[in-house]
Amino acid sequence: MFGTANSITADFELGRLEGGLDRASESATLVREGTLVDVGLSNDQRGAVVTILNTVLADEFVIYVKSRRFHWNVEGPNFAELHGLFEKQYEQLGEIVDRVAERARALGGFAAGSLEQYLRLTRLTEQTGDRYPARSMIEALLADHEALIRSLREDIEFVSGECGDEGTTDFLIGLMQEHEKIAWMLRAYLS
Repeated sequence: MFGTANSITADFELGRLEGGLDRASESATLVREGTLVDVGLSNDQRGAVVTILNTVLADEFVIYVKSRRFHWNVEGPNFAELHGLFEKQYEQLGEIVDRVAERARALGGFAAGSLEQYLRLTRLTEQTGDRYPARSMIEALLADHEALIRSLREDIEFVSGECGDEGTTDFLIGLMQEHEKIAWMLRAYLS
């Protein structure tokens, strides 16, 4: 867990957020000082939520890039079908990336926007290597979507329980549901 409401500031200062990621240096820039955002959340609560949103943004971007890469490089007897499936998924993920970034901005935060930031913030593993059989591509995407679903469940619990941000809670639930549907479709290909 990310910590309790009373330890949010300490977690930022000490860089002790989940996943062992050192976000202390970024925490001060995630929510702009002096920005008037009066939505019923303290700066610490908004800062914690924006940190989570940027982590989700990084996860989404990693899956987006992986889906594009697999779209470009898929081969085999199911080429046309999988080429189309991966395209549909990366288009959907591109829209999700935009919505997550805009949610962070709506809370007065900044959205991560560089590959360096994404690779540092993501909870997923980038798929390296040049060639993969089509089945391995589907398995890799399924594993990432399922990992993100599990992470989103934890994020939802924290954002709702510790931060009291029901708007972002609802937003994250919607994302989780989208990933559950994508995972179901990928699982069906493997059956």
